[in-house]
Amino acid sequence: MEIKSKKDLYDGIKKILINENQIAEEIKKAGKYIDDIYDGRPILLVSILKGSFVFMADLVRYLNFQPDIKFARYSSYEGMETTGCVKEILGVDIDLTGKDVVIVEDIIDTGLTMSHLIPNYKNKGAKSVKVATLLMKPDKLRANIKIDYCAIKIPNDFIVGYGLDYDGFGRNYKDIYTVVND
Repeated sequence: MEIKSKKDLYDGIKKILINENQIAEEIKKAGKYIDDIYDGRPILLVSILKGSFVFMADLVRYLNFQPDIKFARYSSYEGMETTGCVKEILGVDIDLTGKDVVIVEDIIDTGLTMSHLIPNYKNKGAKSVKVATLLMKPDKLRANIKIDYCAIKIPNDFIVGYGLDYDGFGRNYKDIYTVVND
């Protein structure tokens, strides 16, 4: 699909891929998974901006303990295509030495960002680094990385909603939509 404007994108949003109730159920399971692993031990959740802020906000509501929360921002995309290079825009601003870190991501497709972050955080002294993602596109994954928790696997379609966007458009939708080309 060739998208030249936000109007083209808007016109292509016609199919709900995952509704808000399904999303909520999967996030509840993610919270239980994290609770079970850490059993109340202190952890650091790192939300990868911008897309994961919605997932992170809902996820922490399902945890039975108070995690430390930080935000980081990396870029490897321009529009709908990966650049093949991970650029740090906002790094984690605390010492990671001895910390159990859970990277919270909205979507993993190529895995390029995680293949950069996991060893980077370990090199900064993190005791452990795990990845929890709301969505993953297994058919697009190129990096050899371990995803500790994936809530929903999806096809290799372009999607918007629930924090995911196209040039800032669509983040506020409660459902996740597949953008289709008629």
